[in-house]
Amino acid sequence: MSQLRVAVFASGQGTNFQALADAVRDQKLDVTIELLVCDKPSAPVIERARLAGVDTFVFKPKDYPSREAYESEIVAELERRGVELIVLAGYMRIVTSALVEPFYGRMINIHPSLLPAFPGVNGIGQAFEYGVKLTGVTVHYVDGGLDSGPIIAQRTVEVAQDDTEASLAERIHATEQTLLPWVVAQIAAGRVALDGRRVTIG
Repeated sequence: MSQLRVAVFASGQGTNFQALADAVRDQKLDVTIELLVCDKPSAPVIERARLAGVDTFVFKPKDYPSREAYESEIVAELERRGVELIVLAGYMRIVTSALVEPFYGRMINIHPSLLPAFPGVNGIGQAFEYGVKLTGVTVHYVDGGLDSGPIIAQRTVEVAQDDTEASLAERIHATEQTLLPWVVAQIAAGRVALDGRRVTIG
């Protein structure tokens, strides 16, 4: 059985990309990372990809007339490389049907809250300001809505009384970096089934 061909989309530091690349390097994750897609030419994740030997597709959204225009170009590149799974790992752009439709059920996102609570930007800050006692991390399929796709897996993170937003964020990011490689490994092993909004892992 051939290895699952994965593309990672990221916009910033790339710590979740690094977690995936490290898991592949350490033979804990049996996939190939075919491509990093990044919308910010100065993002640190690009250097992480270079050091990991992963090709990059870097673009500036303002160079295109629409989101659909650059997403169509990305889809063509993904199809050319035979990519089977897209992992949105800190990709800070809304995706359109141009990307979602050809990859529905084959595109996942990681979000730093227990969805459906606190979707959108700054999920950690939203949860902290709200005063929740329990938050966490969600990996879900992408359906074109705002963090609204079927949930694959979640991990909880307790909010301590003496937490700051920064200390909470540190634990949430550490949780992301273990949960995301685990989910990708389950998908690569064929253990994840999607039926409507229900996802089973077995």
